[in-house]
Amino acid sequence: MAELEEVVALLDTAVAKMGGQSRPGQHEMVRHVVESLDEGRHLLVQAGTGTGKSLAYLVPAIAHALESEHPVVVSTATLALQSQIVGRDVPRLLENLAGQLPRPVDVALAKGRGNYVCRYKLGGGYPDEDEGALFSLGEDGSARPATGQGPTSALGQEVVRLREWAEDTETGDRDDLVPGVSDRAWRQVSVTAMDCIGAQKCPMAEECFSELARKRAAEADIVITNHAMLAVSAFEGLAVLPEFETVIIDEAHELQDRVTSSVTRQLSAGLVGAAASAARKRCHVVVEPLNRASEALQRSLEGIPSGLMPLGLNDEQAAAVDLVREAARVALSDSKPQQGEAVDGGKQQARSQLLYLLEICERMASAQDAREVLWASRQGGFVPGQGYVQPDESSPATLNIAPLGVGGRLREGLFDGRTVVLTSATLAVGSAFEPVAGSLGLLGEGAPSWTGIDVGSPFDYPKQGVLYVARHLPRPSRSLAPELLDELEDLIRASGGGALALFSSRRAAEEAAEALRPRLDQEILCQGESGMASLVRRFAEEEDTCLFGTMTLWQGVDVPGPSCRLVVIDRIPFPRPDDPLSTARSRDVARRGGNGFMAVSASHAAVRLAQGAGRLIRSTGDRGVVAMLDPRLATERYGAFLRASLPPMWATTEKDTVLGALRRLAPDAS
Repeated sequence: MAELEEVVALLDTAVAKMGGQSRPGQHEMVRHVVESLDEGRHLLVQAGTGTGKSLAYLVPAIAHALESEHPVVVSTATLALQSQIVGRDVPRLLENLAGQLPRPVDVALAKGRGNYVCRYKLGGGYPDEDEGALFSLGEDGSARPATGQGPTSALGQEVVRLREWAEDTETGDRDDLVPGVSDRAWRQVSVTAMDCIGAQKCPMAEECFSELARKRAAEADIVITNHAMLAVSAFEGLAVLPEFETVIIDEAHELQDRVTSSVTRQLSAGLVGAAASAARKRCHVVVEPLNRASEALQRSLEGIPSGLMPLGLNDEQAAAVDLVREAARVALSDSKPQQGEAVDGGKQQARSQLLYLLEICERMASAQDAREVLWASRQGGFVPGQGYVQPDESSPATLNIAPLGVGGRLREGLFDGRTVVLTSATLAVGSAFEPVAGSLGLLGEGAPSWTGIDVGSPFDYPKQGVLYVARHLPRPSRSLAPELLDELEDLIRASGGGALALFSSRRAAEEAAEALRPRLDQEILCQGESGMASLVRRFAEEEDTCLFGTMTLWQGVDVPGPSCRLVVIDRIPFPRPDDPLSTARSRDVARRGGNGFMAVSASHAAVRLAQGAGRLIRSTGDRGVVAMLDPRLATERYGAFLRASLPPMWATTEKDTVLGALRRLAPDAS
C-alpha cells in the first residue's frame, strides 16, 4: 500500500479542493486505518460528528485497492447511505483527486437481486396475478392493457411507467428511477434471489441487470454494499459479493441489529397455505399434506401468548412443524424439474416457497441446540416507522426465529482471513469498545486481535451544547405525563421553535403533537404526516418550526445551523421489556454470571441515546440544548454509564438556566 505520508497528502489535497481543511482527528483516523490495512489487523474507530470519517476511510481504501488483487468492500447500514456514498461522496472525492492517482478508480454497487428489474419477468417469464388483471402480453412480449385502453388504476400507471423506463435504463437499479414507484408496482418487474431461476437457466442471463452489476463489482476497485449483503455472505455463504480481503464497515453500531434482522425468519399457517396454493397451481403436485400441516400448525398456535418462547416449541407445535417440514420436502421432490424441461419462472417461485418452509422448519427443530431464539408474534408489535403497536391477540400467531447472537457466525464468515475496519460516531459505550466488539465476535476464546481508538470530534461540546436533565419530572409511564407536556411546551416556547423532539413510539409523538399544537404559536410537524425527506427539508428551512418523530429521526436527521437548536428526548431508549431478543440475550448473560441489564439493555440505550443527542451539534457554529425528559438519567445508578456515552456537553438540571439559554438562541433574541 502507499506510504502513510502519501495517503495523508491525498486526503489534504481532496479536502482543500473541496474548500475545507483536514482536521487532527481525521489525520489520526487515516493513520490507524492505513496501519490496519498494512498489518491485517482489525480496527474499531469511533469518529465523532464532524470528523470527516467518510474521507478518512475512503482515501486509504482507494490507495489500498489500487495495489490489491481484490476490491475493498465498503458496507453501510442502509441503501440510502450506500447510494449517497456511490452517487455523491466517492465521485466528488475522485474528481478532486484527479491527476493524483496512478490510474482511474472503478467503483461499483452491490445490492440484492430484488433491487433490479428482471428482464425475464418483464418479458412474461413469471406469472403474476396482479399484473394479469392489468395487462395482457402482445406477440412481441410487450404489455398491453387488458381492456384495450390505458390503465386507470395507480398501480397500472406505475407499471406502465416502469416498463417504459426499463427499456431505456442502463442499470435497472430501482434507485435510478425518479420519481419512484410503490413496492407493489416494483414487485411486478423484479424477483427475489430465491425466485430467480439462475444465470445458467435464464434465457436472458446475458442481459440481466443484476448479473451485469455483479460482473462490474467483480472488476471494481471499490465495492459499496450494505450490512444485509454482508449478512448473506457471512451467514449463508452465498457469493453475493466478489471475493474480497478487506472490508470497511460504516455505521458499525448498526451491524449486529442489521445482521440479526437479515437472518430472522417467520413461519405461519398462512405461509404454509400460500406455498401449498402456489405448488398446486404452478407445479401441479399433490398438496393435501401441506394443507393438513397448515391446519395442524394453526391449531398448535391457538391461544399461545405473543412473546418469547423460552422453552422452545411444545410437543404439539414441534409435531406440527415436523409435518410442515415433511410435506414441503415431498412437494419439493415431486416438483423437481425433469431433465430437458423448459424454464418456468412460476414453478421456480413455487419451489422457492417450499424450500423456504423446509429450511425454516429444520432451523426451528434445532433451535435450542443452535442457540436460536423463538417467539410468537401477531399483527402489531414493532412496526417500521410507527414504533410499537399493541398486538392484536385475536389474530393468528406467527412463529419467529433469530440467532441469540451473531458474533460467532460473523467471526467465521466475515472476520476470519480478512481485515475489517469498523467505524461509527457512536461505537464505544462510554470509553469501552468491548460491548460492541463482543456482540460482533471479537471477544472470547479464539477471537482475533483488534484495536479500538476514539479520534474525538472537532466540536467544542462544553461551549456549544447544554445537556439538560429534567430531574423534577415523574418517571416515564405508558402515557405521556401532563408534567412532561408542560415541560416540552416551556422549552419550545423559550427557544421559539427549532425543536427536534424524539419519542420512543409513534403514538407518543402523535399524542404530544396533538396536545401542544393548540398551546403553541410554532408549527409542529409530525412524522407520518408527509414523506420523511419533505418533513426534514421544511424543518431545516424554517427556523421556528418543530419536528416530532420516532426512531427514524434518532439517526437520520442532519440539520446544521439554527433550525435545530433544541433536541428533546422523551425517555431513555431501553429495549421494550417484552422485546423477545433483548430478553433472551439478557437472560443468557445472567446465566453466564454477568449483568444482563447492563450488558444488553443499558448498552443498547447508550448507543441510541448518543445517536439522538448527536442530532444537535452538526457543525462548529451550532449552539443548542439537548433536553432529556427522563429523570432516571440523573437519579439512577446506571445514569452515569449512559451519560458517559453522550457528547461532553455542559450538564445541568436547572430548568431556569436552560430556559434562559434557549431564549438567547431564539430567532427574535436581541
